[in-house]
Amino acid sequence: MSGPDGTRAGGPSAGAADDQSAQARLRQVFAELVARTPEHRMQPRLDPVREVLELLGDPHRAYPVIHVAGTNGKSSTARIVDRLLREHHLRVGRFTSPHLSSVTERISIDGEPVSAGTFAELHEDVAPYLAMVDGRLRSAGEVPLTYFEVLAVMAFAAFADAPVDVAVVEVGLGGTWDATNVVEPQVAVVTPVSLDHTDLLGDDLASIAGEKAGVIKPGVFAVLAAQPEAAEEVLLGRCAQLGVPVARQDVEFAVEDRQVAVGGQLLTVRGLAGRYEELLLPLHGQHQAQNTAVAVAAVEAFLGGGEQALEPEVLRAGLAEVTSPGRLEVLRPSPVIVVDAAHNPAGTAALVDAIDEEFAFAELVGVVGVLGDKDAATMLSLLEPVLDEIVVTRSASARALPVEDLAALAEDVFGQDRVHVADRLDDALQLAVDRAEARASDGLGAGVLVTGSVTVVGEARALLVRDVPR
Repeated sequence: MSGPDGTRAGGPSAGAADDQSAQARLRQVFAELVARTPEHRMQPRLDPVREVLELLGDPHRAYPVIHVAGTNGKSSTARIVDRLLREHHLRVGRFTSPHLSSVTERISIDGEPVSAGTFAELHEDVAPYLAMVDGRLRSAGEVPLTYFEVLAVMAFAAFADAPVDVAVVEVGLGGTWDATNVVEPQVAVVTPVSLDHTDLLGDDLASIAGEKAGVIKPGVFAVLAAQPEAAEEVLLGRCAQLGVPVARQDVEFAVEDRQVAVGGQLLTVRGLAGRYEELLLPLHGQHQAQNTAVAVAAVEAFLGGGEQALEPEVLRAGLAEVTSPGRLEVLRPSPVIVVDAAHNPAGTAALVDAIDEEFAFAELVGVVGVLGDKDAATMLSLLEPVLDEIVVTRSASARALPVEDLAALAEDVFGQDRVHVADRLDDALQLAVDRAEARASDGLGAGVLVTGSVTVVGEARALLVRDVPR
């Protein structure tokens, strides 16, 4: 007997059963991936990835690539580039990291993450070749392919299988030795460089910029976001050394005008080949306006070598549909809950500027969880002027800073009376909402800000948004 929805009564639908099977396969694949060396322990090498890709027929050479490196703004810039290219009727593959809720988010085709089943099939398809290279590495006493290296291989294979017209590939960490740096891009983008991952990339801006500069290769068109002087000098030196064309923010392209608007901001952008007015960007923060200018320049560079203007209506239509989950994203209206994945001082500073400019909170309660290898003290100091109270917590990540350690740092910055502690994120969210509602009952407009790491924001989204994959 069939039920009213056309499925067999008394049992799960075939579609539901298939989905459960796909989710089970995804969980198994994800367990195998995380058993590998984690992505924050990058191996300074490219040969193992090249080796697997050669066995697969070099899928990363089957389509042109826009390669996006930098410290902050990579994911948002990649998403904007992706959306603008799709508005130009191109099929786009996008590889970004880290993910917020599901690992499938990292490999996107036509603006949508691959399905759980497709992700599992990708891993199954490449697994025999991974095993061959893993075996050679072990025999040589080297670390087998890492979590991130395998994800990069899967993404390149997925894009070739689709097939895509262009891939937008975000660097995972650094540039020179990042697993994605096997590509030969048409356009290389470097978003703002700041101090982060200093244990791996160097403890000054010049050293870090040197690592990022590795994505700039012969034959590319380099697009550089506004940079600190020390970083810009290194990046421009690399471009001069290779003799590649380069476009610099605030020189060859720029945000000429920016006004806060309902649901985002209204921009005028001077691109490489055109001036574009009345661009509605549904993202918050000056940093997102800057990311948009970089993305526009990158698309101009890709589509017309920087010499052909984009059609203004196509640009407006594409930008109007841009999303950047977990970046100044409003999840609840009452009290307003905003999440932002700022995870280093530069990202936190941009967040604070946006909160000051675009959100009229009379009172704001923070929920903050930070990873152990980040500069938590500086991040808390930057947050202190905009947070009236703070609830310190942690994500489920093994790298998360223990709550008691974060609480001690927070008390040094905020004072003991403004700091609350919750070991579990769900408890922290409820406590922050209760505190915000108590303040709102006094006639004040209060909100909750969740920030400090990508992992804490991803878990908060999973708790607060019904359609987020768990």
